[in-house]
Amino acid sequence: MKMQWALIAGLVFALLTGIFAVINVDSVQVNLLFNTVRVPLILLILGCTLIGGIIVGSYGIYRQYRLQRENKRLHVRVAELEASVASTTTSVSYDTMDSIRSDESEHDHQLHNDSIETQPKGNNTGTL
Repeated sequence: MKMQWALIAGLVFALLTGIFAVINVDSVQVNLLFNTVRVPLILLILGCTLIGGIIVGSYGIYRQYRLQRENKRLHVRVAELEASVASTTTSVSYDTMDSIRSDESEHDHQLHNDSIETQPKGNNTGTL
């Protein structure tokens, strides 16, 4: 939506500039520091507008290039940080799993000993 408004504003500006240039068709004297020339005012207006558009467009392209380069650098940094977090998480999870397994094996061994000690001795069927 923002681009559509920018396009509409650009078209309105171009239309106003064109109307202004067509109204002013007289020749004017332009001093170029080393020479003086006479040019139609319409060409001077359109030429200055074109030069201004080129300057603004060049700055926009430069800014876009700079933002893309920054975006690429930040994507690389995020990938590095994610890899660092993943390796840290993996080593922590392996250590945690080893401690859980050792706790479980001690608990299972204790349960096994308790069950052997609490088993009734002798004949369970009630017969002699």
